[in-house]
Amino acid sequence: MLRVTIAAAVSLFGLATSANAQNSPTRPVTMVIPFAAGGPTDVLGRIVGARMSELLGQQVVIENVGGAGGMTGSKRVVDAQPDGYTFSIGTVGTHAQGQTLYKRPLYNSQTDFTPVALLAQVPIVITVRKDLPAKDFKEFVTYAKANQAKMQFGSAGAGSATHLGCVLLNYIIGTNITHIPFRGTGPAMGELQAGRIDFLCEVMSTAKPHIDGGTIRALAIFNTTRSPALPNLATAEEQGTKDLIAYTWNALFLPKNTPAAIVQRLNKAAVDAINTPSVKDRLAGLGAEVATGNQTTPAYLGQLVKSETEKWAVPIKASGVSVD
Repeated sequence: MLRVTIAAAVSLFGLATSANAQNSPTRPVTMVIPFAAGGPTDVLGRIVGARMSELLGQQVVIENVGGAGGMTGSKRVVDAQPDGYTFSIGTVGTHAQGQTLYKRPLYNSQTDFTPVALLAQVPIVITVRKDLPAKDFKEFVTYAKANQAKMQFGSAGAGSATHLGCVLLNYIIGTNITHIPFRGTGPAMGELQAGRIDFLCEVMSTAKPHIDGGTIRALAIFNTTRSPALPNLATAEEQGTKDLIAYTWNALFLPKNTPAAIVQRLNKAAVDAINTPSVKDRLAGLGAEVATGNQTTPAYLGQLVKSETEKWAVPIKASGVSVD
């Protein structure tokens, strides 16, 4: 009799847990954005998070936790309970590049998270000071090879997408140009506008307003195709440089061992959010390419993390760049 009672209790507990997962969330949830407010990941996260609040019927509270190239905030999710109430926006930096760039990563991006959904990809563009002699990217490559000893590029910080976009550029064109890290995109962009650094490999969403305003010049997009946000900007490949593909992506991650029902519910809310016309239009205006079809599945995101980690390990190791 005791065995039957225990078995029944375990069965009921399992049913209750499943029901709770299906009905979650029943209170506000936290979206950890592992970067400072105002940056490209923060902007995208707030747009998507606001719509997810409506779809989930609970407020999505934004928590900005910067540091260590986004790893500090991401580790906050690794350490959270796998109950669906804490999740993060991950990027190519936090979940792929950082695994090689940092000598001691704070986590294993492939085993310490539960993938939820890819949201969008945002290509990187190379932007230069207004008075740089090169008029297009082909001329830039020639100029950079001849003047690399005295040139400098900026970034939003060591390990950021802006930093590693230029690491890839150096690797592809065979230059060794000095990196000047700043504390965020704003200061780096200010130095470029003032002409005190030569170029930035900037995320399109933050570069576009300055390109449109004429305070800097864009020479190429590091993507396979042109972007509707800047249709007249040719790709690097169109201008003679192959394999220069660099972008950041934004995706949702839960702690490992999160129940499948919770993952499915959050995935549905995320996918429905990015497919909402007003959200899709706002993201397109930032130059973001919204994930579609199979790209929005947890399985696709898990494979993306693996393939991107392997891809970025090559130029990072070749460059010799590393962060303690």
